[in-house]
Amino acid sequence: MKRFTGFVKKEFYHIFRDKRSLFILFGMPIAQILLFGFAITNEINNVDIAILDQSNDVETQKIINKIKASPYFNIENQIEKERDIESEFKKGKIKAVLIFEPNFSKNLETKKVAVIQTITDATEPNVANTIANYTSAIIQNYQAQKKQPNINQMKVQVHSRMIYNPELKSVFNFVPGVMTVILMLVSAMMTSISITREKELGTMEILLVSPLKPFQVIIGKVFPYIFLSIINAIVILTLGYFVFKMPINGSIFLLAFESILFIISALSLGILISTISNSQQTAMMLSLMGLMLPVIILSGFIFPINSMPLPMQAISNIIPAKWFIIIVKAIMLKGVGIQYIWKETLILIGMTVFFISVSIKKYKIRLE
Repeated sequence: MKRFTGFVKKEFYHIFRDKRSLFILFGMPIAQILLFGFAITNEINNVDIAILDQSNDVETQKIINKIKASPYFNIENQIEKERDIESEFKKGKIKAVLIFEPNFSKNLETKKVAVIQTITDATEPNVANTIANYTSAIIQNYQAQKKQPNINQMKVQVHSRMIYNPELKSVFNFVPGVMTVILMLVSAMMTSISITREKELGTMEILLVSPLKPFQVIIGKVFPYIFLSIINAIVILTLGYFVFKMPINGSIFLLAFESILFIISALSLGILISTISNSQQTAMMLSLMGLMLPVIILSGFIFPINSMPLPMQAISNIIPAKWFIIIVKAIMLKGVGIQYIWKETLILIGMTVFFISVSIKKYKIRLE
């Protein structure tokens, strides 16, 4: 028994001495419970909306103040003209526009009915539906608080209209998301494992001293995955278009360029993971836990980012998948051009350059 106790103590000693084991045992569960607890929610909070007040009277201001006081919405700006609504949606900042009809208060007094129209960006069907329901609930609550004996018959009607996905098909949201996850899986994880396998078997050293230059070795390793990822993207888009009737309203060439850019970004991230991994197991763990979970949870694929706590929103900004999903939805559903997605494109380019630069630096250190 004494020998057994000594053996158990030795095992504890080895576990606590190994920082990676401690991270897996304690760090990962804490990270996951925080990630799942804060990020996974079907509620909406601080959603950016715009107001088009064609009446601009006391009654509309009271309703606007009521909406502004709600934790669900953040009034991003006031739209002056109806023709500006589409361009505001294409910018991707706002999720809904509330339109107050002309002579709102007058209609409420004389006709006993006034109309508010809610136009919602339905590229995320669940969020769009929730926004419409929350808006109606706030206005109904306003009317309930306002009711008096002499104006009981007055009623504010809320008319909802969904754009870009009027039938609220969930597949319009899942096709870009699944495409992003698969491209990240094939490009980043498979690349990191492939390069790490060469290091683990010792063949990477042989390749690095061959007549090929180091960058040629890396390009040769990742080129097949670029080709396979492009094939995957074509297959997903083809199935989405012909089977699920998902539209491609924007430029196919722009969509192809952005897809290739994201593939290269994911590949560069995979190369970076391979530089800090000494085994295939480590590379796989980093890829799965460090890439796949954030891609699914923090990219806006399933859960709205605006509803997450501010630290989670900040973390989501360093995930390439978030920006790619925004780009794909904007091109396919909204039909926008580069003038509306140039910021997201520059962010992806910047991330790609950063990942490649760090990877090259780390490989130079290894060679020296």
